[in-house]
Amino acid sequence: MIRDDLAASLLNCLSVLEIQPLPASVQLERPARREHGDWSSNIALVAAKAAGWNPRELAGRIAEILSADPPAHVTAVEVAGPGFVNFRLADSWLHDVLGEVLDAGVEGYATSTVGVGTRVLVEFVSANPTGPLHAGHGRGAAFGDSLARILTRCGYEVSRENYLNDRGTQMQLFVASLAARQRGEEIPEGGYQGQYIVDWAAEIPEGADLMEWGEARAVADHRETLTRMNVEFDSWFSERSMVESGAIASTLDDLRARGVVEDHDGAVWLRSTDHGDDKDRVLIKSDGEFTYLLPDIAYHRDKFARGYDLLIDVWGADHHGYVPRMKAAMQSLGHDPAELECVIIQLVNLLKGGEPVRFSKRAGDIVELSEVLDEVGADSARLTYLLQSVDSTQTFDYDVVRSRAMDNPVFYVQMAYARIRSIQRVADERGVQRETQVDRSLLVHERELDILRTLSELPDTVRAAAADRAPHRITTWVRELAGTVHGFYHDCYVMGDGVPAELTQARLQLVEAASVGLAIGLDLLGVSAPDQM
Repeated sequence: MIRDDLAASLLNCLSVLEIQPLPASVQLERPARREHGDWSSNIALVAAKAAGWNPRELAGRIAEILSADPPAHVTAVEVAGPGFVNFRLADSWLHDVLGEVLDAGVEGYATSTVGVGTRVLVEFVSANPTGPLHAGHGRGAAFGDSLARILTRCGYEVSRENYLNDRGTQMQLFVASLAARQRGEEIPEGGYQGQYIVDWAAEIPEGADLMEWGEARAVADHRETLTRMNVEFDSWFSERSMVESGAIASTLDDLRARGVVEDHDGAVWLRSTDHGDDKDRVLIKSDGEFTYLLPDIAYHRDKFARGYDLLIDVWGADHHGYVPRMKAAMQSLGHDPAELECVIIQLVNLLKGGEPVRFSKRAGDIVELSEVLDEVGADSARLTYLLQSVDSTQTFDYDVVRSRAMDNPVFYVQMAYARIRSIQRVADERGVQRETQVDRSLLVHERELDILRTLSELPDTVRAAAADRAPHRITTWVRELAGTVHGFYHDCYVMGDGVPAELTQARLQLVEAASVGLAIGLDLLGVSAPDQM
């Protein structure tokens, strides 16, 4: 790859100049503005201080050496700012990118080995099994599943898990609500309202254990909705199972043995302030009931016991204050707190006709995720949830998301793929035979080169999305590629009168590469790639 070749050339320059020690790695980035070149490195800034050089002077010497014997594809080497080394490249480097994409294909292009040997458990959604999933859960579901896909592409061994909060007061109120509706009575104070309680109560078989049946009914509803979103879990972990197995009690024993638990005021406390929390936390209340914290500690202890190296929890906006205490708890158990990452998903505001949507027909005080999918479709919902970073509040406008127009990001991207596929179908219908030996140097139109530049960015984008836990980077990239495809579709004929056969062959390869890029991007987002729109 061009990055590796440029990095090797820069390190060789430092060796020629007898500069030691050599940097452990060479940073190469694409300048924000195209007029500054195709690639840029800060190697002179990194190496100058230790070697006693002025950074700009060192950059100038590097530029002289490389200009005298330029690496492949390099047409100019320039010095910018305080000591950046900028490269200008011939279009031929993009023609090599085309070969890399076609050789690797959907399975191999933009993969990485950075995560090989690391087992990761991504826990997300994890809703109380007391009713349907709401619209906010959709954002967490799309994020968690796409993050797992991205990490997998980077070599991590990834599992997806849904944690069932199936014990405690909320489950008791849920069961009491089902029982009341089954008897035709009013919901008890604090119970669950909504038509779904009435509907589910009517399904309860005679003699059923309402706790077991109710949880199973809620989980089945969650599974069905998530499957519609193309989200599947490797495991569903029950909080109640830890009570039954004694895991919670053994976790408390472990904490006591480590000397991080103390008893006072009739309660059991975790000395979480020892590890950076702002105050100690209650594990068992004076009435003998667990707080939420103790089962959560037991659950994370179990995750590590299963051999995971990294835990990524995807939590709702109301859990922000919970992060320090969980990290302190993990440190109390002897783990590096960096082995637990907590991603906080901010709220989703729904709009329809310019007005806020706050209530569900079935659930009452929430908007069900299944209703969102009914309104806009799973692909549109999923990509929309992934348009921006989850650390900012999102506005989800039904009217935009379900429109079949280019201002709908989902339609825009899927239409780009459909257009690519239509070109390939026409070529097949016309009997155009694909040649293996193609003159890629014929691809000089700016629309063609735009596609190749964007494709060249995908490997870096995938790695960055994995490192930053940021699937929205993939969304941004795939929209950029779609834009280049639409521009190419309008301005560059692939077949027909006036298009030389050699150019047709080169453009068909470009079309194939674009389809590879779009397929990868859409798959990482969990969105389908339709052949026709």
